[in-house]
Amino acid sequence: MDFLEMTKNNQDEHNKSTLNLLKKFIESNQRIRIKLLSDIEFEVDNLFEIGNSIFDNFDPAGDDWAAGWLLQVLKKHKPIFFKDEKYNNWFITSSDENINYEELQLRLLEQKFEDADRLTSSYLRKLAGKLAENRGYVFYSEVNNMSGTDLQTIDRLWSIYSNGKFGFSIQAKILKSVEKKYEMLWPKIGWKKDGCWTRYPGSFSWSLDAPEGHMPLINQLRGVRLMDSILRHPAISLRHNNIL
Repeated sequence: MDFLEMTKNNQDEHNKSTLNLLKKFIESNQRIRIKLLSDIEFEVDNLFEIGNSIFDNFDPAGDDWAAGWLLQVLKKHKPIFFKDEKYNNWFITSSDENINYEELQLRLLEQKFEDADRLTSSYLRKLAGKLAENRGYVFYSEVNNMSGTDLQTIDRLWSIYSNGKFGFSIQAKILKSVEKKYEMLWPKIGWKKDGCWTRYPGSFSWSLDAPEGHMPLINQLRGVRLMDSILRHPAISLRHNNIL
């Protein structure tokens, strides 16, 4: 066996090992997937070699965050993969209001979470209507009329590109777990510490290391009614069966 053949065989074995890791990652539950994140990132060179066939395992209309993580790893370490620009907006998004969510998806893919959060605020104002856009913030009474399709799209993108940690439905799940008591929610999601509100934007954690439910932000200084209206919106309640 010559050197080139040996090298090819070794590469084939490595590819097989990477594919087995991918299979385990895709098929595992949330807890095991989280433990495998660094292993997946370590295999980025081989992931790149395997190429776009990786994504044959996923539905672009779905919300499996495993695909989001694989895209984020490739974006971070192998940006050349995105010469095929469809991968910058690989997940299909829907809107009843003709809103293009490509910029939000790209910012989340790039893990530019502060930018994504500001975009989310602008989308919420747009969904609330011209009055909200003009005044620069949303009244809680305007939430019920927001498009459920669009709220689910925003929530879905946040979940996909955060390993399932961020999004309105995740916040709703956490609120439900603390008996719907907002005073218990704030410290749990990192919006309050030692009785003091977290200062925006500098003291917030704009990374995947943030607490579960940390993003997107909703201006809690206006009271809980706006956030409560969003988390109780029927479209958000349907996500992951988080019925408040």
